[in-house]
Amino acid sequence: MISPEQFEKEIELIIKNAIREDVGDGDHSSLACIPEDARGKAKLLVKDNGIIAGVEFAKKVFAHIDPELKVEQKLKDGERVRYGDIVFYVEGSSQSILKAERLVLNAMQRMSAIATKTSEFVEKLQGTNTRILDTRKTTPGIRALEKWAVKIGGGENHRFALYDMIMLKDNHIDFAGGITKAIEKTKSYLKEKGLDLKIIVEARDMREIREILKSDGVYRILIDNFNFEETRQAVALIDGKCLTESSGGITLETASSYAECGVDFISSGALTHSVHNLDLSLKAV
Repeated sequence: MISPEQFEKEIELIIKNAIREDVGDGDHSSLACIPEDARGKAKLLVKDNGIIAGVEFAKKVFAHIDPELKVEQKLKDGERVRYGDIVFYVEGSSQSILKAERLVLNAMQRMSAIATKTSEFVEKLQGTNTRILDTRKTTPGIRALEKWAVKIGGGENHRFALYDMIMLKDNHIDFAGGITKAIEKTKSYLKEKGLDLKIIVEARDMREIREILKSDGVYRILIDNFNFEETRQAVALIDGKCLTESSGGITLETASSYAECGVDFISSGALTHSVHNLDLSLKAV
């Protein structure tokens, strides 16, 4: 996983790029009709039910745009919210509040949706030893926000990107000439480059699991698109020699059944690629 320092750099880049994209050479709507010295106050109003996420990000946005803006926080990331709740008040330059408004709303609406979806999976997995993971199926440019939201919702992050973990999937295996060759080439590469990265290998059937188990140094086996009975058999065969992860079309309705098969993790791209934004508004008070 990436370091906290790297993560903070990603967040800073997201803020800078979003402001560049949205503000350009100026918020001319506000500049045209609101005096430079005008002060105002606004509230973040919840118009939906779910898990709120992105409060800390919003504070970073406000501070970046105008360090003089004051945030009075009422709710924190990860709290369950209902229609009519107020998450925070922000007070200061009216122009600054308006400049930050859309970035704050866009980010918090999506982050809250992801946190809400993740929390639903977490609830389904209660009473088991299985944890929910995200994937790299994220929106380009804002991956850090989406993975942050998964954590807020109670889930865990998979690898952040291609550089912080090895994941040998079907195409890697086929291009490399087979599972054993892919694993051995990977181990040699890591040694040559002086890299200490965990290795996950995808298995498409029981035969491939048996072949993976012949090699040392595999951290986790991805049991991909197996049904319940096949998953139980795979977990029994692996027998704790490495961690296990189920993936492939797993839904809220099927998650608990896969967990009951004994897998350590379930990964779901739906946490980040198939959510409906939570309805939030920033309203002047």
